Amino acid sequence: MFCATSILALAQSPIKVILDTDIDSDVDDVGAVAMLHTLADHQVIEILGMIVTSNDQHAPSCTDALNHFFGRPNIPIGVEKGIELKEFSKYTEQISTEYKHDLGSYEEAEDATSLYRRLLSMQPDSSVLIISIGHLTNIRKLIESTPDQHSELTGMELIQRKVKLWSCMGGIFPEGKEANFYRPDPESTRIAVKNWPGEIVFAGWEIGSKIITGGEYMKKSISSDSPVWRAYELYNDFAGRPSWDQASILYAIFPESDYWIIKKGGFVLVEEDGSNKWISGKINNHAYLTEKMNPNEVAKIIDALMIGIFSPKF
Repeated sequence: MFCATSILALAQSPIKVILDTDIDSDVDDVGAVAMLHTLADHQVIEILGMIVTSNDQHAPSCTDALNHFFGRPNIPIGVEKGIELKEFSKYTEQISTEYKHDLGSYEEAEDATSLYRRLLSMQPDSSVLIISIGHLTNIRKLIESTPDQHSELTGMELIQRKVKLWSCMGGIFPEGKEANFYRPDPESTRIAVKNWPGEIVFAGWEIGSKIITGGEYMKKSISSDSPVWRAYELYNDFAGRPSWDQASILYAIFPESDYWIIKKGGFVLVEEDGSNKWISGKINNHAYLTEKMNPNEVAKIIDALMIGIFSPKF
């Protein structure tokens, strides 16, 4: 089911990826991380770092535990500093407790803005994909950042020079009100979407909601020793879950695929309450995904990637 672009990706240099995730309230973030590791195992991508945009105090250590399990314990993790931390996730504390990791506490993670700037400054121009699958607080902080020890460039200048694409899971299209945009920081959504200087492609709620993964196929196909298996068990015991975050990753890595149609020729307007609307007729750097391939077929691709299978013969 992978198209020719997937085969081509195997022969090219790995795509450089930074993931920005709210790995806490929903389990699709865990599936997204698993997908990235499968793609990295096959040299399709290089995971530069992970930004954890969450106030769940176990979210960074959970992310670190996943990275350890997949054999990449040195992936740097950044968090927003100076915020009130809570405990509310169905799985982050358990994954942090049950699986090996080095990150002892939320406070031990790097500052997200500093990590973004350090990673971007080290990469070739126009080479980095940023994939955000949570709210946009740390994206906004990157945009508004000023020169520091990592780079003499502003955040806007770094993005313009280093970032090839921002793939954003958020919004409802052509209009609506979706959680990543309005909760808990709609002002950062408004600022980030309006001011981002490069290309953005949005995977809206309506895309991932029809792609159900993480069900019985996952339960039967990977070991119960896996933290991915454990997270889906803890979340809803493999009842299946929409693939909002995974859709954003699949598009970002394989943008020339036949999975979706890309709607262009307009821009996303975000209101103060985080609701959004597509405004047609004005050429902009914004686009959003619309359905093309049957969502059940896309689900098979995502499920396979989440359990570690990648083959152009799908």
